[in-house]
Amino acid sequence: MAAASLWDELVVAASTGGSSGTVVSICVFTAVLCLCLVAGHLLEENKWVNESITALIIGCIVGALIFLLSKGRNSHILRFDEQLFFIYVLPPIIFNAGFQVKKKQFFHNFLTIMSFGVFGVFISVAIVSAGFYWLLPKVGFGRLDAVDYLALGVIFSSTDTVCTLQVISQDETPRLYSLVFGEGVVNDATSVVLFNAIKNMDITKLKGGAVLKVIGDFLYLFATSTILGATIGLFTAYVLKALYFGRHSTDREVALMALMAYLSYMLAELLSLSGILTVFFCGIVMSHYAWHNVTESSRITTRHIFATLSFIAETFIFLYVGMDALDLDKWKTTQARAILCYFASLETSVGIFGVIISLILLGRAAFVFPLSILSNFMSGNSEKAPITFKHQVVIWWAGLMRGAVSIALAYNQFTFSGVTQDPVHATIITSTIVVVFFTTLVFGFLTRPMISAMLPQHRHREPTGGRSTGSNSPKDEFILPFLGDEDASGSGSGFVQAKRSISMMLERPIHTVHIYWRKFDDRFMRPIFGGPQSY
Repeated sequence: MAAASLWDELVVAASTGGSSGTVVSICVFTAVLCLCLVAGHLLEENKWVNESITALIIGCIVGALIFLLSKGRNSHILRFDEQLFFIYVLPPIIFNAGFQVKKKQFFHNFLTIMSFGVFGVFISVAIVSAGFYWLLPKVGFGRLDAVDYLALGVIFSSTDTVCTLQVISQDETPRLYSLVFGEGVVNDATSVVLFNAIKNMDITKLKGGAVLKVIGDFLYLFATSTILGATIGLFTAYVLKALYFGRHSTDREVALMALMAYLSYMLAELLSLSGILTVFFCGIVMSHYAWHNVTESSRITTRHIFATLSFIAETFIFLYVGMDALDLDKWKTTQARAILCYFASLETSVGIFGVIISLILLGRAAFVFPLSILSNFMSGNSEKAPITFKHQVVIWWAGLMRGAVSIALAYNQFTFSGVTQDPVHATIITSTIVVVFFTTLVFGFLTRPMISAMLPQHRHREPTGGRSTGSNSPKDEFILPFLGDEDASGSGSGFVQAKRSISMMLERPIHTVHIYWRKFDDRFMRPIFGGPQSY
């Protein structure tokens, strides 16, 4: 009884706010995070459940307990703040994605990843936005303005591939893993950049030129954010190499890498650029150069620290989404004028949910399958394995889940500091939460058995798209004369060699660029910024 009474007091203190309430909230939330880690470990081998689903379910249970113990006054201990999410929670996840990415696979599939993550988002946004504009009024939902429809298109085009990545084997299907992983990161970055560009639109001047302006703003943000991230990563690598922090303290090495990574994100936000893109490419550049300039112990430490911070942040997100699903304020606002307006019948509620799910499925399929076919066609006769139909289905499925980015964007567009009194906006918020729940739980439950059926465990490993060892193929052994090699024994005149190199460049542009970059990297970049002279 005493323990129950103490728990009641803690819950009441957490729900009432104040300085003591904040401390209690953080304590309770940290304890629940620990519970999620233990539960995830115990369910590691479960066929149906993964880490994100576990955190989501535990969040729901904890939210329900808080609701009961606070006698209906509250259902969560922390209020969702999109600024908190974008400034503190998202950066370690994106940086670790760039820091741990298999760079060779990522850049070998760069064009395909970018087509999925950039062009795919534009296609999906167009279909989802048009679908909302046409279908929502038919199921009894009121009209929104043009910017809101476009924002909804972005919100429900932002994917969460965590569930699928936890199932796909990076060793058995490296190209598939690279495509799903790369598209997930680029999709998040593209969604946020496009969302910000749409928010800055002037609907009073919404003409044909406005679309070109949005695309122009997007390309500008994409390019400048990437350059900023790469520049900060190179600067960090040069400082670590020139000053050699490791001779005095390995702690300073690790601290400098972590702080410079976070500085890149915040500097991008300060300059109104994309922090996601900046910190992602900063992570790639740091792992390529800076990581080789620190001591061996610091290399191990950075790998584990960045992965741990990312893991905690991901668990935090899903746990909070589960708790926030029972937020009474949003549900009360949604139902405040239900009889008069939007939820006059159960059919309307089901209709709105059905429209969202249908458009997610359609918008995803509209670009995954056509762009996969285009990628296979562009690959031609190269050694790169084609994207099979089964792999296309897995890529399509991986992008059906919606996560914290969708919720954060919805809060940003339709609430003020996490609160809204508009029943239309509250309906959109609650619908977004329901969709995140449904896609994560239902699609997440089905992910492991579906992938097990589509991708048998014991299979031949697909080609990695790199240089094959022991191969006599001239495609793998040619030497580009433009950068020259004194040991090259080219047959025929220089004109013949140049002609052969040009034809190879046209046939396999990615492979050609990769060879040029490797020569340039070994000759100029690595001696200045660090790293082994060959890889």
